[in-house]
Amino acid sequence: MGMILKLFNFYIFANIHVALATFSLTKVSLLFVGNEQNEIPLFVFFSTIVAYNFIRLYRKSDIKSWFSNWIDKNKIAIFSLSFISLLGMCYLILGLRLKAIISLIPFFLMTFFYVIPIGRVFSSEKTLRTISGIKIFLIAICWAGVTVIFPFIHYDIAITTDMYILFLQRFLFVIIITIPFDLRDLSHDEDTLKTIPQLVGVAQAKRLGLILLMLFLGLEILINDLTQLRITFLIALISLFFLIRSTTNQSRYYSAFFVEGIPIVWLLLLLF
Repeated sequence: MGMILKLFNFYIFANIHVALATFSLTKVSLLFVGNEQNEIPLFVFFSTIVAYNFIRLYRKSDIKSWFSNWIDKNKIAIFSLSFISLLGMCYLILGLRLKAIISLIPFFLMTFFYVIPIGRVFSSEKTLRTISGIKIFLIAICWAGVTVIFPFIHYDIAITTDMYILFLQRFLFVIIITIPFDLRDLSHDEDTLKTIPQLVGVAQAKRLGLILLMLFLGLEILINDLTQLRITFLIALISLFFLIRSTTNQSRYYSAFFVEGIPIVWLLLLLF
């Protein structure tokens, strides 16, 4: 059991699980237009591992002590996984259209300056993460952009009103599933971050999540048929369940595994 738990922890905390989540959301976007290709979802998978591990390693001194200790004990394995993922990115990027690569630049910059002080370019010690009130929106824009805009541009999928709705829907969905993470980190986050729970409190943050879920479902009615609507409604119910039950003293696996796994469930429901 000890080895199984170590492997499970590595799967979660070395960001393989979150990479599967972004892979799944990218596939969900492509399946929306009947595209079953895997090259772009795989690129998103590898790039997520590289980006998230870069952020984790760079911010190691700022995170919770147990997590920092875990990173120290597994640093070689994390570097190895990140290097293999970087090789996967480099291989797959050779097949990307130039305009798709260009579309990634804003999201690359958001990720880079999320932890790197903007001052190294613009004479400020702030990172994007530390600018009050925008952290959750940065995450939502990056996830929506990489899992919706990027694959559509690469495959020359026509940008229609439905595509804009899908982007907005994905943006809302990511905000919804990020609220439990903000609740988890409420006692650890600096007051200057001004996360949603810090601004409005725990109960109101959950109510806001419920309102956003209603908007999320309302947008689904505009763009999908009844079969797809049923699946999305089920995903909304699962998201609502974990949103309502989230607390400030949740287990280390609650958000990192269960909440982060909702996009994976979404893809599985669409496939099977």
